[in-house]
Amino acid sequence: MEDAKPIQPLLKLALELGPLAVFFVANARADLFVATGAFMVATLIALAVSYALQRTLPLMPVVTGVVVLVFGGLTLVLQDELFIKLKPTIVNCLFAAVLFGGLLIWKKPLLGLVLGSVIAIDADGWRKLTLRWAWFFLFLAVLNEIVWRNFSSDTWVSFKVFGIMPITMAFALAQIPMIERHRLDGSSSDGSESGS
Repeated sequence: MEDAKPIQPLLKLALELGPLAVFFVANARADLFVATGAFMVATLIALAVSYALQRTLPLMPVVTGVVVLVFGGLTLVLQDELFIKLKPTIVNCLFAAVLFGGLLIWKKPLLGLVLGSVIAIDADGWRKLTLRWAWFFLFLAVLNEIVWRNFSSDTWVSFKVFGIMPITMAFALAQIPMIERHRLDGSSSDGSESGS
C-alpha cells in the first residue's frame, strides 16, 4: 500500500483555512444560516481535494468534517444557530478527551501517533506535548462558550476566523523550546516501542 503523498504547506494551509474564509465571507454577505451551508460545502470540497492529492485523510480533519456536517445540518434543518456555535466546543472537547484518555487509559501519548512522522522527540516529550495540547483544546472549548454566549453572532464568527487561528499558532510556537529539549536524532518518535 502506498504511503500518503506529502502536500505542499501552502496548499495544506489553504485547505484548512479555506472553509473558514468561506464561512466568514458568507456570513458577512448574508447570514449565519447561509454561512453554515457554505461552510459545509467548503469543508466537503477541502476534504475531497485533500483525499485526491494524498489518497488518505488525516483523522483530525475527518472528525472536524463529520461534526461540521452533523451540527451544520442541525443548524439548517432546525433553523437554530446554537448547533453551529456548539461545534467548536464539541470538537475541542472531543480532541481533549481523546488525548487525556490516551494518557490515562492506554498510557499512550496519542499525539505521537498523529505527529510522529513530523516531530522526532522522546517518550517524555510526547507525554508533555500531548498533555499541553489536551489542556489547550479544553481552553479553546471554554473560550468558544464564553464568546458565543456573550457576544453577537457576527462577533463570534469573526473571533472564530481571526481569533482562534492566531491563538493556536502562538500556542504551537510556544511549544518549540520544549520540543527542542526532547528532540531525538533517531527514528521512532511516536512514544511507542514499535518501529515504523
